[in-house]
Amino acid sequence: MAAVKMYTTQVCPYCIRAKSLLKQRGVDQIEEIRIDLDPVQRNEMMALTGRRTVPQIFIGDTHVGGCDDLMALDQRGGLQPLLQAV
Repeated sequence: MAAVKMYTTQVCPYCIRAKSLLKQRGVDQIEEIRIDLDPVQRNEMMALTGRRTVPQIFIGDTHVGGCDDLMALDQRGGLQPLLQAV
């Protein structure tokens, strides 16, 4: 299963929703990067994605986007193949 990395904050309902969906799809390990605790990581996230909001989700080297992007990807059947990629 592909590695999943997610930029998050402690109090973020969208982060919780995204993590829940990923767990339902078989992801048992998510590398969480808490940007509320580390401003350097926030700057890195913004440089990588061009976005300021959390979550920002990466599956392998692919930037999926935020929670709504993840849900849309799942609904059109693209999430599982991405998770299965090596």
